[in-house]
Amino acid sequence: MKVSGRRAETRLRLFTAAVELIAEQGYTATTVDAIAERAGVAKGTVFYNFGTKEALFSGLLDHGVGLLSAALSGAAAGETALDALDAVVLAQLRFFEEYGAFARVLLAEMWRTAWQDAVARLRADAIGVYADVLRRAVAEGAVRADMDVETAATAVFGMVLTVAIERRALHPDRPLERVHATLVDLLRGRVAG
Repeated sequence: MKVSGRRAETRLRLFTAAVELIAEQGYTATTVDAIAERAGVAKGTVFYNFGTKEALFSGLLDHGVGLLSAALSGAAAGETALDALDAVVLAQLRFFEEYGAFARVLLAEMWRTAWQDAVARLRADAIGVYADVLRRAVAEGAVRADMDVETAATAVFGMVLTVAIERRALHPDRPLERVHATLVDLLRGRVAG
């Protein structure tokens, strides 16, 4: 659903409020009243734009996964597949640096059975970028030909997500470049080794 103008701005404010609250207290504990208050709108505005709390959260997941997928896709054009893999890892770290609350929501809430459509989109669009890069690496002979690319893509995505959250929570002063270098060393040692 393409929304523009003032309504798009309102929906973005609602997404921002919802993701912050859900990251802080969980989906179940987050109320429509709290979302509306944080967004600075009337409760009816939430229902007008989404109908239900579930539809708001579903829209939030679609919005966030779309932004994440675009960031990863934009980084995947490295000269070699391994360069592209390094760039995608860095893009994911940077994305979650900017959208830390969304990272926490993904880790904590997205895997519930109610959000299987969003999980499928994450799998196809965001994790799919990793799978495409790894398929390219197989074709270039940079990684083992017998690698289970789908499992490896999910594992790399999950590793980067977890490390990004851990860095924000426990080591915010650790330079992002250092974290990236460590992840690249791990990947190059195991994936390309």
